Amino acid sequence: MSMERLSQQVDAYVTWKRELMREITRYRSWLVHNRLGSEAVDTRLERALRLLRTDHITLAFVGEFSRGKTELINSLFFSEYGQRMLPSHAGRTTMCPTELFFDPRSERSYIRLLPIETRTAAASVAQFKRIPGNWVNIPLDTSDPDNMVQAFAQVAKTKPMPVEQAIQLGFHPDMLESAGKPGLVLVPAWRHAMVNFDHPLLRQGLRILDTPGLNALGSEPELTLSMLPSAQAIIFLLAADTGVTASDMAIWQQHIRQLDEETQASLFAVLNKIDVLWDDLAGEEFVQHAIGQIQQATARQLGISADNVLPLSAKQAMLAKVRKDEALLERSQLGDLENLLCERIVAQKERLLEERVVNQVLALLNNSQHVLNLRLEKVREQQELLSTHQQDNGQMLFELTAKTKEDHSQHHKRLLGLKTNQRLLRRQGDLLRSAVRPDKLDEHLATVRQGLSGSWTTFGINQSILQFFQAVETDLGNLAQEAEMANKMVAAIYRRHNEENPLHGVDAPQFNSQRYLRELKQLQGKADQFRLHLKTLLSEQKVLTRRFFATLVQEVIGLHQRLRNEAEQWANDALMPLMQHTLEHKQLLETHMLRLKALAQDTQQARQRGQQLARYIGELETQLAQANEMLRALRRPAPIQRQGKVVTLPGVARQQSASEHS
Repeated sequence: MSMERLSQQVDAYVTWKRELMREITRYRSWLVHNRLGSEAVDTRLERALRLLRTDHITLAFVGEFSRGKTELINSLFFSEYGQRMLPSHAGRTTMCPTELFFDPRSERSYIRLLPIETRTAAASVAQFKRIPGNWVNIPLDTSDPDNMVQAFAQVAKTKPMPVEQAIQLGFHPDMLESAGKPGLVLVPAWRHAMVNFDHPLLRQGLRILDTPGLNALGSEPELTLSMLPSAQAIIFLLAADTGVTASDMAIWQQHIRQLDEETQASLFAVLNKIDVLWDDLAGEEFVQHAIGQIQQATARQLGISADNVLPLSAKQAMLAKVRKDEALLERSQLGDLENLLCERIVAQKERLLEERVVNQVLALLNNSQHVLNLRLEKVREQQELLSTHQQDNGQMLFELTAKTKEDHSQHHKRLLGLKTNQRLLRRQGDLLRSAVRPDKLDEHLATVRQGLSGSWTTFGINQSILQFFQAVETDLGNLAQEAEMANKMVAAIYRRHNEENPLHGVDAPQFNSQRYLRELKQLQGKADQFRLHLKTLLSEQKVLTRRFFATLVQEVIGLHQRLRNEAEQWANDALMPLMQHTLEHKQLLETHMLRLKALAQDTQQARQRGQQLARYIGELETQLAQANEMLRALRRPAPIQRQGKVVTLPGVARQQSASEHS
């Protein structure tokens, strides 16, 4: 029994994503068929499809060494092999951050290891991932468990090194074990491990991040700056026999707690090794009461809900799964974690996709449907005109032609005005991007690089880092001012459009730079931790400079790039709904004028034209029915919402029962 429920839930999630992709692809074809497509709409739909194709769920396991992180991963994902795949024994096992995932582009499973010496380079782990030549590649034979165990053992490998060299690599000597000889310490052999492995859950897009203890989190800032914030769930491992130790609390406060507020990540604590509290003489009720007390105390110490603290025994769960012992598996309480992963993590991903993809596509489809309804109204109007014209003296035809010409002229002027506004808005978009130009950031980087390498005091280093963030914040402040002007311009354009077209009221899209300012503030807070951290200040200045540029600065560069891209997309897309509506209406009126002209020229073919209009009405009604089908499919709730799931953790029920009896 290896996480069947999570596998089913992830499978339902992936099926839902495929349904969304199918409906979006169908919508693109529908747009082409109905002559409603445009480059801007197609670009937005392609972005939505790309997001769906590249989407995945990341679970990060974090905690001090000897808390059972690797054993828990073994029990969740590798129990079917009948033995531990990842090295898991007393003491330090996972020596470097390890990512488990499935790479569909690779024909073979593998482990890729990045040598620890790469820390002396200026490149981050993310940059090294694009340079395969720096990695050591070990093939994985998934049909041979013993071969896999030997390959995975590499992750735990260490190497002796002089203390001075370890410090240059960013390690603090007090956090390292002695190599048995004076002046030598043991350091991890590898900086990062990537494991491509064909597992049903990994194949569906689940990714696992296994992290070492406090030493690695402190000496590899990219973990807390980039890898952990990108995870959907942080599973923080504690030991039931020790509770929350000082080093546990240091990890929680320095690296984990703030992620709950700053990112989309959900934080959970796993109270592992509850089997040390099992006491057959005292009875199950006494044991569950004791576990419940530790769970409540842990929740208070960490400042999270008791529902988010899950007691379990990874070791007993692994044993139960290998032996197929259902009673022991239930007693291990691993099922509570499996339930939580199913209900909470996947549900959160569903909400994110609805926000980033479904709602945006629904807005486009609603607009397209509205335009097609206008077309249908015009055709019905022509049909009615045709039947009226057979008994009319032509005066009504003349009046309708004049009115249509006038409407066409107005829409033509509106379209020209919108095109002028579009050019103005693109210029405003250029001003937005200019505020965060790459060369501006390069200047700030050059200044901070010079300040870091030229400073001989802690004060000088601190000032250089502070001035760097202040300079970037000033740039974002200038962008916010430009964004305010652009938003006012767009709001005025939409207000005028809505006054002229009361049946087509559309909200003006606003460019929001505040979240980027908040993100920068969060990075600055992490920079403060980085520059004030004792281990950082003990590092050599050259090492400090490289590590700072390889971590914090890479995050700022990424923020800059995303901000420029969003500014460009917003400037291009902001008026798209109005352009689409006005252009289509203008085309409708042109078609209408041609038909009126034909009616005036030749009354002999009236019956034939009536039949053509009737067929066209039928075609439009069919297309609108298809639009309704797509709308229904896109509005269909995501799998967990569809089931009306409410998370109930069996462990909570057990504690409540124990409390009542006590």
